[in-house]
Amino acid sequence: MSKVVHEFNDIIRKLRKDLFGKGPEKIHTVFVENMAVSTLYGNLTPTEQFISRTPDGKEMVHAARTRMIQDVYAQSTPEGMEELVGAKLMHLFSDIKVEENMAVSVFVFDRNIID
Repeated sequence: MSKVVHEFNDIIRKLRKDLFGKGPEKIHTVFVENMAVSTLYGNLTPTEQFISRTPDGKEMVHAARTRMIQDVYAQSTPEGMEELVGAKLMHLFSDIKVEENMAVSVFVFDRNIID
């Protein structure tokens, strides 16, 4: 299963790097029944870190990070993700804690993930 987790994390990292210009420095993912819960550390670019020094900037970075990622997944599932886990992605719940530079994404699939 650790190989599947590693490949799942690589898919997440690549998508976010392509989308934001920087992927997370560390990802920890656990599979629980039909969900993959990923905690992502070190997400923000230096520019985002600078912008988020003010309350308005923090809100802007938060909104951009959460909405963009949800929109991307709503348009199409990243290549290879569903094949890797053997299930169809139904929903993505995602949030970022700008101050801690930490995000959590919960991927909900249509059936339990193969172990």
